Amino acid sequence: MTDFAARRRTMVDTQIRPSDVTKFPIIDAMLSVRRENFVPDAQREAAYVEGLLDLGNGRCLLEPRTLAKMLDALNISNDEVVLDIAPAMGYSTAVAAKMAQLVVAVEEDEELATEAQTVLMEADADNAIVHVGPLEQGATEHGPYDVILIQGGVEHVPDALLAQLKDHGRIACLFMDGELGTVRIGHKSGERVTWRHAFNANAPVLRAFSTDRVFSL
Repeated sequence: MTDFAARRRTMVDTQIRPSDVTKFPIIDAMLSVRRENFVPDAQREAAYVEGLLDLGNGRCLLEPRTLAKMLDALNISNDEVVLDIAPAMGYSTAVAAKMAQLVVAVEEDEELATEAQTVLMEADADNAIVHVGPLEQGATEHGPYDVILIQGGVEHVPDALLAQLKDHGRIACLFMDGELGTVRIGHKSGERVTWRHAFNANAPVLRAFSTDRVFSL
């Protein structure tokens, strides 16, 4: 039988801590959330590998390092409401739920959303909600949000999504320019979001956040 608990410890010790992520809530969440339960059964053995985990149809599970560094930069507190966009089966939602008051996951794939809801319930993530709908539209009924996370690459962020961010809220996005990716943290003040570079990473661009999608509307 695979010792997934040992693999989680190895992931944290070899991927998370060496990336200068040391905040206890993040380390604790990534040690306790069973990542292997948030991937298709055929990929459970690959759940803790370093790198992206391809879920098909242009979707992926971000590298553990990338998610951890995003959370580190966002510095979520336990009285905050988080919007998690494109979490697939909900791993990022479960991790963020260990730190936040409430996490609203937006998933447009109904099958993935159903699986996410089931696995989150099994993980006792009682402060997580799965909303089914277009990724770029967010979930206005549960907002505004203190923090927004997007689980995949973006080429643009729609104003409709930024409008759901509270004044003084934060958003983490992995902006892709060809093969090069940069995670930027946006801080909202009034109607303006100011972006700063955080670190380099890579992920496939989500269709909902591609430039081609914008031009096609």
